[in-house]
Amino acid sequence: MSRQIHRRAAAAAELERLPPGLHPVLRRVYAARQVGPAELEPRLAGLLPVGSFRAAAAAAERLALARVKGERIVVIGDFDADGATATTLAVSTLRAFGFGDVHFLVPDRFRYGYGLSPAIAEQAAKLGPALLMTVDNGVSSIDGVARANELGMEVIVTDHHLPGRDRPAAAVMVNPNLPEDDFPGNALAGVGVVFYVLAALARELGESGVLDARAAQRQVLEGLDVVALGTVADLVPLDYNNRILVAEGLRRIRAGHARPGIQALFRASGRDITHASSSDLGFGIGPRLNAAGRLDDMSIGINCLLAASLQDALPLAEQLDLLNRERRELQVRMEGEARVHFEAAKDAVAREHADAYCLFDPAWHEGVVGLVANRIKDQARRPVVAFAESGEPGVLKGSARSVPGVHIRDAIDAVAAHHPGLVLRFGGHAMAAGLSLRAADLGLFRDALREELALHRELLEQPDVVWSDGGLEPDDLGLDLARQLADAGPWGQAFPEPQFDGELQVIESRVLKDRHLKMTLRHPAGGAPIDAIAFNQPKLPAGEVLRFVYRLDVNRYRGLEQPQLVVEYVQAAD
Repeated sequence: MSRQIHRRAAAAAELERLPPGLHPVLRRVYAARQVGPAELEPRLAGLLPVGSFRAAAAAAERLALARVKGERIVVIGDFDADGATATTLAVSTLRAFGFGDVHFLVPDRFRYGYGLSPAIAEQAAKLGPALLMTVDNGVSSIDGVARANELGMEVIVTDHHLPGRDRPAAAVMVNPNLPEDDFPGNALAGVGVVFYVLAALARELGESGVLDARAAQRQVLEGLDVVALGTVADLVPLDYNNRILVAEGLRRIRAGHARPGIQALFRASGRDITHASSSDLGFGIGPRLNAAGRLDDMSIGINCLLAASLQDALPLAEQLDLLNRERRELQVRMEGEARVHFEAAKDAVAREHADAYCLFDPAWHEGVVGLVANRIKDQARRPVVAFAESGEPGVLKGSARSVPGVHIRDAIDAVAAHHPGLVLRFGGHAMAAGLSLRAADLGLFRDALREELALHRELLEQPDVVWSDGGLEPDDLGLDLARQLADAGPWGQAFPEPQFDGELQVIESRVLKDRHLKMTLRHPAGGAPIDAIAFNQPKLPAGEVLRFVYRLDVNRYRGLEQPQLVVEYVQAAD
């Protein structure tokens, strides 16, 4: 499929309302993302008010009652980074608020699957709680909540996933994506929802005189390090509200106020915590945390984040690093196998004019199929569902990844509605979803999904676009602008890090570690040569002028800072 470089438009009206003192390139970048003057510095003062999230206040009232009554609380977590950080935030803050009997339980994905199922309700009941609090799950746990109620446990659901047609009978439901909730922060991650619940609880306990109001508020703010981590790792859109949460969390981390577990994970990943960025959280810390849930037990990650000292956290962080290395090796093998399946399926897809790929291999690991689906999606430029065998005989677990414009969770919902009983369980977001179905029904599901996605054929057949924020002049390719761009974030999902395009001459190139390309480039209009790196890029001929799409980055090495281009795409010059 052809790829076209498109430049983002910066409307004149958007440019005019930004301060003239901003660097012209930065003004252009902000204007293209419709960032107004009030959003240039994400600060807590701009956060959506806690009082505007009414469901969070209702949950706070029930939690405050649990503290008065001395009830035991069990937090039901999830096995990804968002679920782990949300669990950590809930447990650590409740304990700091004087809740003396707080525990957590994370489902074993290989035995119980996702969320508060009836089996997990029964496991939780063995701990004797009066109250269960789900984090990053629960909106679809109809049977699990019902079973918890039967066993005499009330349930507070805190979640951000899209609700289905039916709702669980929870005592309180906190989810910014419920149709009846007018709270505008519907892009919150699961950990962000918990942050609002705990902020509402701090207000409740402060107003009632149970805690000092300012001390309780400070305690909530101490959790911003894990809020930032979970928000970035879960790839939720970084709207202004989420950018505030991430920016404030990163400020705490860089200032040396991160909890010991996050400090240990930065050490294990070889990242510089004093210059922590959203990229560090998304590509360095998040994957190590996720590795526990993919291959082992997310309790390792949660206990790392809950560790009281760096000494306690470091061994757990090292264990997570080893799991992440194992995950990478497994992922490389599975991606190679998936490419074989993909190539075999391409002819059939082209012949049938189909619009999705469903891939399955009985040897695949269910904890890694989502990563495989994502990589093949990038190659196919089509939605992909990768399946693995589950621990339940005759049942497959699938992980779906989609492309912009195709809401994969809604597509699976439509398949389930048109074919009752075909999809056993499902849930997710616009770009990612999970599901279970009988192995015998894989072919039927493949056909049904392709039929559903045929509705998006016109969109799917459009050329693949590489977005750029325009060109840079030779004087722009320096450390000053690189630093300004790094400080202008946090960048992330739906608020992309700036990348630029233009013709550059290859002065020198050499391959590193058989995979990456280290280059020296020069702007044809002059200026000093600049270092560049491209990942998974073959060697380029010296002397040739090519069109590059790149990010202007700060390369820090042995205490020195230099500008560096990170090349995202290369094509022939015009």
